[in-house]
Amino acid sequence: MMKLLHEAESDDPILSVVNIIDIFLVIIAALLITVAQNPMLNAFTKHSLTVITDAGKPTMEMLIKDGEKVERYKASGAMGEGQGDKVGAAYRMKDGSMIYVPENGEKVQP
Repeated sequence: MMKLLHEAESDDPILSVVNIIDIFLVIIAALLITVAQNPMLNAFTKHSLTVITDAGKPTMEMLIKDGEKVERYKASGAMGEGQGDKVGAAYRMKDGSMIYVPENGEKVQP
């Protein structure tokens, strides 16, 4: 008699539907946690956020989120150019300080 009761439960189609619903609830909870932890996807934050992908490469992109406004900038891959002359070199020391060394013996005005 016990064997017949056990077989009746395993053939119940409602149990498989309940299992599918449980799986979908776990997936939905995981997606909600992911959205809540990702600052770019969180629509409720009012903070400013900048994300840089592939820094220093030709495929570099920069995403800037300021409140609800999102701007996207893509690198052109070209090297930057400008006008001017090299006037010296800057060095970062082990303690984190910066030292500027002018070229051609120029004096630095404080």
